[in-house]
Amino acid sequence: MRQYVPVPADVSTAAASSLAVDIRTFPWIRRLASDYAFAFEKVAPFFAGDPATPAAWADTIKRSQSFQRQPAEIARVIAAQQAERHAPAASRESAARLADAATRVVITGQQAGLFGGPLFTLLKAITTMKLAAKVSLEHRVPVVPVFWIDAEDHDWPEVSGCTVLDSELAPNAVRLADLPGAGSQPIARLTLNDAIHPALDQLNTALPESEFKDELMTALRAAYVPGRSMAAAFGVWLEHVLGPHGLVVYDSSDPASKMLARDVFVKELSQPGQTARIAAKAGEALVSKGYHAQATLAEGTVSVFHLNAERAPIRIDGQNATVGDHAMPLAQLVDEARNHPDHFSPNVLLRPLVQDTVFPTICYVAGPNELAYLGQLKDIYANFGIPMPLFYQRGTATLADSATLRFLTKYDLPITALRAQDESALNQLLESQLPPTVEQSLTSLSSLVEEQMAAVAAAVPQIDPTLEGAVKSTLGKMQHEVQALHNKVIQAAKRRDDTLRRQFQRAQALTFPQGHPQEREVGFVWFLNRYGPALVDRLMDELPLAMGHHWVLTI
Repeated sequence: MRQYVPVPADVSTAAASSLAVDIRTFPWIRRLASDYAFAFEKVAPFFAGDPATPAAWADTIKRSQSFQRQPAEIARVIAAQQAERHAPAASRESAARLADAATRVVITGQQAGLFGGPLFTLLKAITTMKLAAKVSLEHRVPVVPVFWIDAEDHDWPEVSGCTVLDSELAPNAVRLADLPGAGSQPIARLTLNDAIHPALDQLNTALPESEFKDELMTALRAAYVPGRSMAAAFGVWLEHVLGPHGLVVYDSSDPASKMLARDVFVKELSQPGQTARIAAKAGEALVSKGYHAQATLAEGTVSVFHLNAERAPIRIDGQNATVGDHAMPLAQLVDEARNHPDHFSPNVLLRPLVQDTVFPTICYVAGPNELAYLGQLKDIYANFGIPMPLFYQRGTATLADSATLRFLTKYDLPITALRAQDESALNQLLESQLPPTVEQSLTSLSSLVEEQMAAVAAAVPQIDPTLEGAVKSTLGKMQHEVQALHNKVIQAAKRRDDTLRRQFQRAQALTFPQGHPQEREVGFVWFLNRYGPALVDRLMDELPLAMGHHWVLTI
């Protein structure tokens, strides 16, 4: 039996301070994500179990306990990272529990976005912390929440900017100037220089004044300092925000932990093409069921990169390997992976397996559309002999003020109506507010014109067939005049109800800046500036663990 019952209505009032919105109403949510939440039986063959059922958790915990890892070593590695970052006491206490072989992990991860990245990064971490506490309580096992910094990604445009809203809710993009190696080197190898100062100054100027701003900027300036890597700065900042709540932050680029994943790298290089073939087969099965395949690999590639001068792809042809532009015997590359695993990094298909080899993972908290590539991994896990964890959709939310929530509730307006960056939804809303007699009269007039002109059109050809065109032209002009009158009424309604217009535009700017979902567009630093440290406390209390729903929350 599923433990979490979906909210049935598309838009329903969950509490005085929130609205629940069915994710199936969002055009950017793929079918796999919606079926995962509402019809898991359709996607069950691709995953290890339904996270909405207690039995799946019990089974996953048991399978995870049967796989041998090195708990003392990963605890030591993280303790060293935390010492370097001066982590809060609560996060150090959580990390110390990893040394106990009985401890399990609920984990999530994301790239090291500037100043913490978009709001969804914070929502991922909070979902992970809440879920870890829930599973620990219900299944009576120690569970630690871990955030995996994807520090070996090299997508510089993805991490080098941060968007905040100004006092008028207009988006303001803050961007860090290119660091040496940007675009070719992993993010962990990019060292902050003096370019961080103007970026911090730009952020300070862009953020509206608030009682929390000075303290916020002081903490950011302490995290983002020249000489520190981009990934390390992200880790310091995330620990500052969430470390006091017990979140363990892990920098995946740490060479000290690569030995724990050595066997994964060696096996991938020793069976070239196998992971790609398994993923392709799973992708075909997904497509056959009407879903989509997210991850594909070109023939001859493997699911690891080589880290030397830069993050280089590896291609294998028979007993020969090419690393970037450098050729070598495959056996030599396998030996290098065995003796120097720190020279290697997983791609998107292998990263979860490395993660679940290093950590005793029972669940990964994913974005709704991350599930597509995760659904291609079940047989890859089996091939490597690693137990596949459960996957849980992260909390997805729009943080609104009480005025916006009242506006949406009062007019029964779905939040998706605010996405289009025009006034079509506003016009419909204003039209719905017109006195019924006005709208009915205009509709009746339009129908009457069409009805009477149809009668004329039927009779005229009997008198003079050449007048048929004149009849159609006259009808078009009359319809145009009726529509013009209708538009004038709408414009008059806009002028009369300017308050409604302002409310709509303000709600639109807050919920869909530039037409993008707030959680993907606005940096969570903006919300910390607006609400202060209470933001995290409120989200820990108010963000539901309910897959399949987006929440409009007031803080």
